[in-house]
Amino acid sequence: MEKRERPPVYYSEYLQLNKILNAQQPESAKEGIKADDEMLFIIIHQTYELWFKQILHELGIVRNIFKQPNIHNNTPDIYNSVHRLKRICGIMEVAVMQMGVLETMTPLDFLDFRDLLRPASGFQSIQFKIIEATLGLNYEHRYGKAYYLSQLTPEDIARVKQAEEEQSLLTLLNNWLERMPFVKNEAYWQDHSGSSFWNMYRQAYAGSLSPMEQQNLTMFDTLFVNDAEYPAGRAFSADASRNALFIMLYRDHPLLQLPYELLTTLLEIDESLSMWRHRHIHMVQRTIGKRVGTGGSSGAEYLRGAADSHYVFKELAELTSFLLPRHLLPQLPEKVVNDLSYHN
Repeated sequence: MEKRERPPVYYSEYLQLNKILNAQQPESAKEGIKADDEMLFIIIHQTYELWFKQILHELGIVRNIFKQPNIHNNTPDIYNSVHRLKRICGIMEVAVMQMGVLETMTPLDFLDFRDLLRPASGFQSIQFKIIEATLGLNYEHRYGKAYYLSQLTPEDIARVKQAEEEQSLLTLLNNWLERMPFVKNEAYWQDHSGSSFWNMYRQAYAGSLSPMEQQNLTMFDTLFVNDAEYPAGRAFSADASRNALFIMLYRDHPLLQLPYELLTTLLEIDESLSMWRHRHIHMVQRTIGKRVGTGGSSGAEYLRGAADSHYVFKELAELTSFLLPRHLLPQLPEKVVNDLSYHN
């Protein structure tokens, strides 16, 4: 096939630098006020929004993968998902470190132009709200729901609500976990004394608990043994929780290595978002003290409430309470071992 001739690509035109480098319009300059650090403030926040756009791009790819009705664990899809989720972790690491550049702006430097920004606020970042919704932060679980949409335009409110109506990555992950057959199909365990995997595991788990940990066994029964008692309102179904724990327990088997990487990377994203929020809290406390935010929020107090409650994959994190060391794990039947290996 003959290569098509294309016009030359020029660096500044390709990157649209004329638009980007002229997109900083300090409010202080409009008012004739000397506020040298407003340029830094604008560029930092514009950079955040560009990173948020990239995060949404990566999440869109991952979500499209998990919208498929079936995903084989030995196909490129799982690797591609893990790769892109790890990229999000890398972006969030940069976002946290970037806060240090903003912290070179002293409280007095900020006061030079702060009042000119009202009511603009980082709370109005639509992309960040869409990131949270895309990951799976449910509106009902948000801190400060009454304030959540109050500072947005009708157009942006519609964008956020549209994002919340779509299937989140959390929901798609639940659906994927539910489809895994290993602990749901009891036929797998018939050559192992005919006992249910969860009964075998419960016995080993119960023997590992100290007297002070006996309440863990009650919760174990609720989540993994007694389906009728499974708590309503959890993000993960009983089957999804079982399979997630199974992946964590037997991650050393070839076909479970990438699913395990996927689950742990999602936990890393939660941790990275938490670190970003807490770094933001400390910066706000240092910069404005107990003043209210420019958008009318309670400032650091609001940020602290959101940071403590906005964990998306907390049910995955809770599963570590039910792990056993490898030498205590029930031995898997040969058929299951074979199914978890790369050979036929």
